[in-house]
Amino acid sequence: MSSSPLALTLANLLLRPALGSRRSPDRVFDRIAVEAGEAPGDRQFVDDFRSLLGWWAKADNLTPVGWQSAQAHVRRHLTNRARVRRLIAEHPEIEREPIEKPVFVVGLPRTATTVTHAVLSISDEHRCPLLWELLAPDLELPPRQRRKAITTGRRMVQGTDLFAPRFRDIHAMVAEGPEECTFALPHASMPFSQARIPEYQAWHRERDFVDDYRYLKQVYQVLQYGRPRRRWMLKSPMHLENLEALRTVFPDATIVWCHRDPVTVVASFCSLIEHGMAISVRPLDLAGIGATWLDLLSRAMARGLAARAAIPAEQLVDAPYSWLGSDPATGAPKLYAAVGARWTESDAARLPGVVARPRGTRRHTYDLARYGLTRAEVEAAFADYNALRAEVDPT
Repeated sequence: MSSSPLALTLANLLLRPALGSRRSPDRVFDRIAVEAGEAPGDRQFVDDFRSLLGWWAKADNLTPVGWQSAQAHVRRHLTNRARVRRLIAEHPEIEREPIEKPVFVVGLPRTATTVTHAVLSISDEHRCPLLWELLAPDLELPPRQRRKAITTGRRMVQGTDLFAPRFRDIHAMVAEGPEECTFALPHASMPFSQARIPEYQAWHRERDFVDDYRYLKQVYQVLQYGRPRRRWMLKSPMHLENLEALRTVFPDATIVWCHRDPVTVVASFCSLIEHGMAISVRPLDLAGIGATWLDLLSRAMARGLAARAAIPAEQLVDAPYSWLGSDPATGAPKLYAAVGARWTESDAARLPGVVARPRGTRRHTYDLARYGLTRAEVEAAFADYNALRAEVDPT
């Protein structure tokens, strides 16, 4: 990836005068915080994002678009948090909304978590959060406001497609389609996909994520309030490192753990990170991407394996890549049965449209060596996981 798309080059030129505000991140944050509002008693939440923006401002090779993206990330989380807290203050019964027996799809990224989540979204008895809802969680909106919120989601997707044309070949997003919890979790690892932020990475390692998952539950309670109650189908590969916190807040959750060869996973995911990070950072450090994400993913797996032992067998479903990767017509009913859901003829009729590659996308190719990694390094980092995978996914 040697050159930027013309649209990205022009955007960086237009935004270059604003890049100097990186030198005063507190001043930038103060302006964002005033715009977003702050709920009473939420100072720690706000201060954590102040720290994040300050660390992000120091990231190496951050482009003008990258700096604007950092501000947009912080602004969205602060604004959504203030709205959710305000809605709960106005309607205390929101926190009594039961999120019963939700299903969480987890596993390393690029293990078919997205298609697994999409298949689980087929049933009319299930509820998946849509991208536009996660970008701005709210109660049921009047038609005009709803159209506006959906349009905002579409513009975000269009912007990604414009600035990183190959990204949708790897992970296509649709504003009105099911999307992962990462967009709602306050401190998921999304910033690491946009810049190298070592201070945040160290802080992230030591964080207790229980409060983050309590807030995530509030987001889904807001999205459920006043609407028909259906079983939630949720997903993020980043839940893998926080299964203990997740299960503290959602003790009756069913965990669907997707499996795939980690050598393929790491190569594919580094390619996704490369195409996404190219929006925010120039030049890219490909070996740095490899080292960073081998560390992050292997640590997430180690934490996931440690938490796995405490999950009751009836709440854990191992989903080999072959279930939906090679024969979805056979794998989808098997997946539904495993989570205790009904698979119907109407679900089967919808399946081909859900598992088909999005129109206009190209085949994704990747090479582990491009990121300074070897098969031996990856296999060594995931030795314990490969032992488990040999038992649950022998293909």
